[in-house]
Amino acid sequence: MNGTDSLLTFASHDPKTGEVLKEFHITDQANVNAIVVDARLASLAWQALGFEGRKRVLLNWCSVLTENLNEIGSLIATETGKPVGDATLEASLAIGHLAWAAKNAGRVLKSHVRPSGILMFNMKSEVERSPMGVVGVIGPWNYPIFTPMGSIAYALAAGNTVVFKPSQFAPAVGDWLAHSFATIAPFPNIFSVIQGLGDTGQFLTKSKVDKISFTGSTRTAKLVAATCAERMIPVVLECGGKDPVIVAQDADINKAAENVLWSAMSNAGQTCIGAERVYVVEEVADAFIEKITALAKKIEPGKNYGPATMPSQLGVIQSHIDDAAAKGAKFALGNTTSVGERYVEPVIMLDVPEGSLAITDETFGPTLTINRTASIEEAISLANATRYGLAASVWSKRHGHHIASQLQCGMVSINSVIAFAAIASVPFGGVKDSGYGRIHGPEGLMEFTYPRTIISPRFKIPIEFTTFSRTRFADNFIKTLIKFLHSKVVG
Repeated sequence: MNGTDSLLTFASHDPKTGEVLKEFHITDQANVNAIVVDARLASLAWQALGFEGRKRVLLNWCSVLTENLNEIGSLIATETGKPVGDATLEASLAIGHLAWAAKNAGRVLKSHVRPSGILMFNMKSEVERSPMGVVGVIGPWNYPIFTPMGSIAYALAAGNTVVFKPSQFAPAVGDWLAHSFATIAPFPNIFSVIQGLGDTGQFLTKSKVDKISFTGSTRTAKLVAATCAERMIPVVLECGGKDPVIVAQDADINKAAENVLWSAMSNAGQTCIGAERVYVVEEVADAFIEKITALAKKIEPGKNYGPATMPSQLGVIQSHIDDAAAKGAKFALGNTTSVGERYVEPVIMLDVPEGSLAITDETFGPTLTINRTASIEEAISLANATRYGLAASVWSKRHGHHIASQLQCGMVSINSVIAFAAIASVPFGGVKDSGYGRIHGPEGLMEFTYPRTIISPRFKIPIEFTTFSRTRFADNFIKTLIKFLHSKVVG
């Protein structure tokens, strides 16, 4: 961080070389507050456009993003180090979510008439969804467009304005998104971007936003939640995972090995919903280990995946590998020297003690633990024996759903990996230390609104209940009606 003409700046770096890509000015607290105020003023006009008006704007944004898909893919690849193909796929999925939110917000969030019951039969009961106002989004570096778009798109479609703080490791992606939106925005301050380090995110949580959506570590998420709690501001927290894979005896071993390897190693293992722990039943363990190890030997860092985007993560990965080795883990591929200056070679560890860091803590690197189990029941128990609860993958031809329904996590892919992330109509989020709240799908739209109940009389009735002039006849009528409706004991 440098001082330039009294303005604080920070640099983004190419994770492949460490070379400085660009300097960015840090948005100070006063400017964060001013941007939030401007967003609040714009929110009334944005809400006034209605669902159809907002849909047109957001679908126009989809068109701009699509027309410039190669450009944004290249930018993501440069800032994160991931292959261009992976970066372009990420951007493509983000566009899909934006389009779904724009097209479905009106249907999902429309007002609903509810039954009023016999006692209040003369009343009309409605529930409408109202936007929060201004939503602050704090994004991650591993998927710098896909992950924050899960909040940005759904919050905007629901009628909120958004102030987005991108990761300090992918600031150019954030600026690019803001500039692209500005080309189709009907007026300013609907979608704004602030830049900086951790302090800037804290400024946003302390500003007069109406909700925060945060993606990052559990430790930081707890600090965000505590800060927001002081002002009773709700939060969505999408934190890390230690995502398990269960391989049953009737699994397609070849398909499981191929997909689980990609889930664990793609994006250099920097995927919160990627595989980290495999529990494979004894009967097929040898075949699975042999197949996935053979496939992993063909993976080339720098070609199939990039470097560690955040350099400090290399130390975490090293510590997990060292700890597993010290506690007796075996290595099917790689070893304690697999962590390089920027890249990590693929590592597959076997028979890893359940108390090892490689089992208990999120590694966020191209590593995988594989442990044998005597039964599916044991595999389920071990999969659930974690403080995290984000995602999981189950491989079984006949019992996939039965196994999936017993896992303590927010999302499960059966005979596939991370498929739920690409499906816009289903919610995304975790339980336990993986956070709370949901993005994507109808739940993601509702997450950025609050319900308002409106009750109005449809016609007058001769009996008045809400008055000091209520008669004894009215009291007796209520008691008689309640006894008639609810006195019968159900056997």
